[in-house]
Amino acid sequence: MTIGHNTQAAQQLRSIIERLERLHEEKDAIAADIRDLLAESKGNGYCPRTIKQILKLRKQDVAEREEAETILQTYMQQLGMLPLFDDEDAA
Repeated sequence: MTIGHNTQAAQQLRSIIERLERLHEEKDAIAADIRDLLAESKGNGYCPRTIKQILKLRKQDVAEREEAETILQTYMQQLGMLPLFDDEDAA
């Protein structure tokens, strides 16, 4: 499809491009705000990496999160990264 300079298609394309440019600018501004907030959290003694992990976990539904945690625990136990019994079980 060829687009002339004054056609309706050209105007529509220009509108799409301009809207995308604005959205990218907003996205960049939001990304900067997120970086600033994570830096602030670090300055207050929190671990930004852990905060990001929590955000990821909160996006998951409960069943999905529980399944992932169970699989992780199983793998870690198989690799000897976890004790076979909790301290309470050993007593």
